[in-house]
Amino acid sequence: MLVLNCSMKLQMLEKMLRWNFPESLKVYGAVMNINRGNPFRKEVVVDSWPDFKAVITRPQRENEADDLDHYTNAHAVFYKELQAYQELLENTNAINWGQIFQIQGLQDGICEISRTVALSKQVDVKISSFQMVIHSDPDTLPDVRPQMDPKLTLAYLDISHASLLSKTWSRGGNLRCQKYLANLICCFPSVCVLDDKGYPLSWSLTDQFATMIHGYTLPEHRGKGYSRLVATTLAKKLHSCGFPAQGNVLATNIPSITLLKSMNAQFLPCSFF
Repeated sequence: MLVLNCSMKLQMLEKMLRWNFPESLKVYGAVMNINRGNPFRKEVVVDSWPDFKAVITRPQRENEADDLDHYTNAHAVFYKELQAYQELLENTNAINWGQIFQIQGLQDGICEISRTVALSKQVDVKISSFQMVIHSDPDTLPDVRPQMDPKLTLAYLDISHASLLSKTWSRGGNLRCQKYLANLICCFPSVCVLDDKGYPLSWSLTDQFATMIHGYTLPEHRGKGYSRLVATTLAKKLHSCGFPAQGNVLATNIPSITLLKSMNAQFLPCSFF
């Protein structure tokens, strides 16, 4: 196992991961953020270099602060050979098994191997899967022009909005989530519609893997095109920064799927686990 600390090697890795789209998208987004200031203090582990067969992005060990914070203790995985990924989990300290943590990836084998190794270590596992989407070409995004009440404003989220976001997020509703979302708001692009008192009515933000997450409109303000406006604006913002505009959605979330189709999103053949 090797930890890549060299900035030149990390730049090389970013380019190499592009050759393995879409399966490498989660790791690619994390590596891009590492190469652009590393706001979430992540690091990269590979089985070998430069001919790596598995790569994991993880929290820097010296910055691990809360073993119960599965939001921040998130890992992204990409493998070229499944056996190499399994050996990283089994035979090294690539993962801190004393934490509650997430592993994210876009390859079927990640679930199987992660569960097998976790059970051998007597660690409980919960698996969630989503449809993965990407806006690969900014020119295909719709030309959405704000047609709002003059009292409303298209803006960025503020750290003071983190409590509301946590309460309305299916994976939120606790102080750790609120802290995590506040950090995302500070570090990564976001877009929202604010009323005349600065209260968000609709929003979308980006996470530590350069993924568009938690697009939401308050129920009383739905049907006005706000979700499409903030999602399209954020996708264009990510493209302008050089990031892939990627996201995920539950297969049962028909309103969001309809929204994404109206934005000409490409639904990928690989699922997000």
